[in-house]
Amino acid sequence: MNPTSTVAMISIFLLIFFSVPHTVLTLSVFTQLQLPPNVTGPEALAFDLLGGGPYTGVSDGRVLKYGGPSTGFTDFAYTTPTRTKAVCDGTTDPNSGPTCGRPLGVGFNYRTGQLYIADAYSGLLVVGSNGGLATPLASTAEGVPFRFLNSLDVDQLTGNVYFTDASSVYELRDITQAVENNDASGRLLKYDPSTKQVTVLIRGLSGPAGAAVSRDGSFVLVSEFIANRTHKFWLRGPKANTSELFFTFQGRPDNIKTSTTDTFWVAVNIGKSVPTTVPTGQRLDAYGNVLQTVNFEAEYGSTMISEVQGRGERSLCVGSRDTRYVGVYTLKVLKK
Repeated sequence: MNPTSTVAMISIFLLIFFSVPHTVLTLSVFTQLQLPPNVTGPEALAFDLLGGGPYTGVSDGRVLKYGGPSTGFTDFAYTTPTRTKAVCDGTTDPNSGPTCGRPLGVGFNYRTGQLYIADAYSGLLVVGSNGGLATPLASTAEGVPFRFLNSLDVDQLTGNVYFTDASSVYELRDITQAVENNDASGRLLKYDPSTKQVTVLIRGLSGPAGAAVSRDGSFVLVSEFIANRTHKFWLRGPKANTSELFFTFQGRPDNIKTSTTDTFWVAVNIGKSVPTTVPTGQRLDAYGNVLQTVNFEAEYGSTMISEVQGRGERSLCVGSRDTRYVGVYTLKVLKK
């Protein structure tokens, strides 16, 4: 099968993607970047300094790299030395995570070319630009082991890595119980590569699912999937080392991605049960104002999404823990 299948459509939801003067018609092309056979769950996406990728962690423990339509996705990295292709490739067993790995958050340090990985079972790791077996960096903070690492973002100015431990009680395979019990044992953390130390920034979070640092490094946002809200933690300035409520959503927010304009795309799943879920992307400015809301229901149905990431001014990439592809929306604008 061709790794890329394309469906062209007119979508009223995408008319508000970007503000373009003299626009007559906005035509959206939706492309599915197919994963290898039997593989699901491109939770988060990363692109290298040259724009290569996306790179994504998937259900069988691999980090894959997309090489274009003719190549598709190929193996790039893995997070545990116990992983074997014979046992792990293509597995969908949720109990295989400790053996095969389950990379979720991914993000590059563009200065070093290293890819940082938040693995739900193996902790925080890093791998060089050639891929291969990732190097473990941290598995505990303040003596408390990581239970469910979820997301990360790299401050390109300092090299610090901001990441989330979604729960100190429940693992990824127990996520349903965490939601049902309104777990509030999650943490926002910082890894400083110069000291190799992990610092806890916020405790008592309810399912921290996404983290994104501002382009100027003055604050980091963290979403609470269970509590339907996002907090801002100040890194610099008069409010440094304090946090405040940033935005409350009508649904469950997942990953957050900083755009080139210092706005933030948040993947939001409206509705609290899968049959009524509406996968949505919302773009917010640094003050918590909603600039755009995009409904992905036409392409994703009631499937929950985990990430929305802007690529330049004309495309959006969408990740989901429940699909066998990465979704790409490309905007074509006709002018007068």
